[in-house]
Amino acid sequence: MLRTMKIILTPQQKQQLEEMHDSTRDGRVRDRIKAVLLASEGWSQTMISQALRIHESTVARHLSDYVLSEKLKPENGGSQSRLSAQQTMQLIEHLAEKTYFHTHQIVAYVQAEFGIRYTVAGMNKWLHHHGFSYKKPKGYTFTEVS
Repeated sequence: MLRTMKIILTPQQKQQLEEMHDSTRDGRVRDRIKAVLLASEGWSQTMISQALRIHESTVARHLSDYVLSEKLKPENGGSQSRLSAQQTMQLIEHLAEKTYFHTHQIVAYVQAEFGIRYTVAGMNKWLHHHGFSYKKPKGYTFTEVS
C-alpha cells in the first residue's frame, strides 16, 4: 500500500526549508526537512522511508508533526537557555567582534556581563547550538631556505 500525505508548499516555504536544511547540523532535523520536501514532491511514505533509511512510521510521524504544527526539531531533552533573547543577541554580536581562544574565557565574560553562570560544557553546547565552531590551530615548523 502506498501511503501519501500530500503536503503543499509555496515556493517561499520550499526555499526556507532548503536553506534550513543546508544550515542545520542536526541530522534528525535534516531528515524531517527532507521528508517534508519529498512529500511535497509527491513521494510516498514508503519511498521516503527507503530513501532516508528510516522506518515508515517515523516518516508518517514527521509529516504529521509538520502538518499539525510545522514541527521540524525533535523536542526530547535539552533545557531552556539561561540567557534571554536580548542577552543571546548581545552575546552573538560580541562573539562576532571578539575572538576567544578558550571557552572558559566566554564563560567568564557571560558571568561578568550578565551574572549568569555556565559550565564550559554548557557554553560549548550553547555555542554549537548558535552556529559557532572551533578550529584548533595547526602548528607549523618554519625552516629557512637558503
